[in-house]
Amino acid sequence: MTVSTFHFEYKALYKPNQLIYGQGQTAVITGWTVKTSLAKHLLPQEYAVIGQLYSPTRGLNLLVRNLLFNPHVRYLVVLNATKEDKNAGASQCLLDFFHHGFDEGLSDTGRQCWVVRSCYPGYIDIEVDAKSLQKLRQSIECREAKSIAEAVSCVKSYAQRGTMEPWELPLKFDTPSVESTILPGQRYGHRIEGKTIAETWVKIIHLIKTTGTVRPTAYDGQWQELIDLMAIVTSEPKNFYFPDPNYLPIDPSFVQEYVSQILDDAPQQEGIKYTYGQRLRSHFGRDQIQFCIDKLVNDINSARVVMSLWDVGNDANDSPPCLNHIWVRVVDNELSLTATFRSNDMFSAWCANAMGLRALQMHCLDEINKRSGCDLELGPLVTISQSAHIYDDCFENAEKVIKTYYPKIRQQRDYSDPAGSFAIAVHSGEIIVEHMTPGSGEVVNCYSGKSAKQVSRAIAADCPGLQVEHAMYLGTELQKAEIALSSKREFIYEQDQPLRKV
Repeated sequence: MTVSTFHFEYKALYKPNQLIYGQGQTAVITGWTVKTSLAKHLLPQEYAVIGQLYSPTRGLNLLVRNLLFNPHVRYLVVLNATKEDKNAGASQCLLDFFHHGFDEGLSDTGRQCWVVRSCYPGYIDIEVDAKSLQKLRQSIECREAKSIAEAVSCVKSYAQRGTMEPWELPLKFDTPSVESTILPGQRYGHRIEGKTIAETWVKIIHLIKTTGTVRPTAYDGQWQELIDLMAIVTSEPKNFYFPDPNYLPIDPSFVQEYVSQILDDAPQQEGIKYTYGQRLRSHFGRDQIQFCIDKLVNDINSARVVMSLWDVGNDANDSPPCLNHIWVRVVDNELSLTATFRSNDMFSAWCANAMGLRALQMHCLDEINKRSGCDLELGPLVTISQSAHIYDDCFENAEKVIKTYYPKIRQQRDYSDPAGSFAIAVHSGEIIVEHMTPGSGEVVNCYSGKSAKQVSRAIAADCPGLQVEHAMYLGTELQKAEIALSSKREFIYEQDQPLRKV
């Protein structure tokens, strides 16, 4: 039998610019494999649509809605071939939806929804009618493919079967939305610091959701974004910290797989453009990780230890790496690592990025100490995310993280300001403030004046990097000192104590 000459038109309600369209009746899901790797082996009349699926919690719901709106699709080929597919579980969850079904339940944010019967969490909006979902499952023949060749063979086999009537009229259901409340804030340049990756991540999510700008993306959606966000992790343990219960979007088993993608080389594979490890180990004809270790062994004070992942000749095209630049430096006997991302999914990807980079940092430290005889300590991990964003399909999850965990983290105050501390007194008709270094308490400056405003302005001019909470504390104490000063000795001022009458 020859391929049918009847042409169908696939109309995507969601992510229309991310799909490759044909005129057939087979939808092809490529998981993490680049969709063009399959399309080049097929004729347009052999497939209806080809698209990727990265996440069961973010992508499955929209994919199912698109299938409901295109009932001429009668076959589904799901490629489940790569390590990334195994880690994410999106392809498997889709297969489980068709093979095992779904139940009514709650999403990880507590919202009522349909939950796929799968070991991977997959959700479909409750607004989608259950009868329509059941009919979809019964009307589409679904097959798994473990390789590009197997997927291509399945699609061509289905195309030989001839034309089938659509199983239903197009179905469209309302979509719930999550609105963001945005406060004013800096447009460029932001700084977040935490002891662990988990703590820092929650602070990052809070800052983006509080002051980030909502902008359209290149992927048929929106994200909330901050420009140039620097995140500093000071004390992440070597075996990584996972909170209990674990509220991070990753778990230890995923981190093990991800670390190998940064530290280890990988052979070229059809459908996979690159891994970070391949870019660092062999892409440019040099093992950059080993080069940086050798450089610091020979010159421990070098500021030229740089690893680059951006390929000027190729990366102006589609899907360039998000991680572009890594700088390793020894400062005060600590080995720090700074990584620059041109684009960073802070909700779903940053934690894995940070743990992978921390593993790279530890690998460099161990090798340098072993070969140089030095006793360097592990310093901070710094990431600079030029576009730090949260995708709109994660807004609901982000709000839950903020509501549940940010108040607890905010209460874990650290009053150790690198800018130092201040001793305040009222003496000889003036407010006197001594500025002292952190730790040693050496006095490095002294301010005086008759008003809180006068003194606070002088301190702010000299110390623009004061922590916000510290600056607010100083303002309160200086105002108390001014009240005591202006009361004609009716009140006595003592720092950190309530005003008391003479």
